[in-house]
Amino acid sequence: MADSDRVEVPPAPEAAAISPHVDSSVVASHRTRRNLGPMIWAALIVFGAGWIAIQVLRNGLGTSGNVPQFIIITLGSVSLAALFFLAAVGLTLIFGLMRVVNMAHGSLYLLGGYCAWALTTKMGVDWWLAALIAMLSVGVLGLVMEQAFLRWNLGQDLRQALITIAISVILADQMLANFGAMPSVLPTPTALAQPFQLGLYNLSYSSFRLFVIGMALAIGLLLWLWIQRTRFGMVIRAGIDDRAMASALGVNVQVVFAIAFFAGSCLAALSGVLGGTMLSLAPGQDVAFLTSSIVVVIIGGMGSLGGAALGAALLAFVETYSGVYLPQNLAPYSMVVTFLLVAAVLAVRPQGLFARAER
Repeated sequence: MADSDRVEVPPAPEAAAISPHVDSSVVASHRTRRNLGPMIWAALIVFGAGWIAIQVLRNGLGTSGNVPQFIIITLGSVSLAALFFLAAVGLTLIFGLMRVVNMAHGSLYLLGGYCAWALTTKMGVDWWLAALIAMLSVGVLGLVMEQAFLRWNLGQDLRQALITIAISVILADQMLANFGAMPSVLPTPTALAQPFQLGLYNLSYSSFRLFVIGMALAIGLLLWLWIQRTRFGMVIRAGIDDRAMASALGVNVQVVFAIAFFAGSCLAALSGVLGGTMLSLAPGQDVAFLTSSIVVVIIGGMGSLGGAALGAALLAFVETYSGVYLPQNLAPYSMVVTFLLVAAVLAVRPQGLFARAER
């Protein structure tokens, strides 16, 4: 073929416009921007840990130093994290797995605590039996709420939120009218009334708070086994991923979700009983623990039990340590650190640290 008969094929516009050098620099710039946020927050975490270490160790390791106080504060943070986890895991089950926006979750927490308080202080019922009755009663109430108001509105988040907000307002008014505005504390079970000797610096710690930590670990493990290793848990996950297909295969999704909602409501009531014994019960705590539960779910990711545990730990440690170890002139702003924690997680990983993968 002669040279005049050859057809010259021009290079593709993309190949002519983008050189390998430019492409690699763009990729490097994108990676730098993507990693900048995690690097900044990692540096802040290291700085905070270093600041706390300086405050703890500056007076030495003896009994006259700050180490004994640090041990008690850390145990308090762990027990508070356990309570946050128990309060949030029901919301994780309902909101994260079922995608049901239950804004009355905090009211179920407070109602469970008040039910156990009334049974123990006014009727003389044993603490353990009162806790069981409160769990089952609030669980039934949550089931009635789900069947009467929420099962008809699956997938309609705004309507669910408005309905459950109305229910929470009604419950809050009724609890205020029936239980009063003064803080109430449940009596500690007799078996857990004596402090536990830690064997360090002659320190002792509340046996009940240690029991709350063990309860959180046990319930977290049981829930994980239930959701990940049982047929019922498989049905829950299948109904979430593709409700129409699960129904076509003969799965009664409504019954499955009702059982899950009942379990989440029982867990909210149990956390209320534990919180009423460990801390106190008072009007307004329903909103406080609803907010804490939402923060835990945001940090950990919807539908993740491990994420709920990590989110509860981060929230509890940040709240406790910031209130104690911040400089004295900044101590009134310790609550701001909590919102910075949420902002950090949303900036780095908006779906949460251990968000359940969507399929």
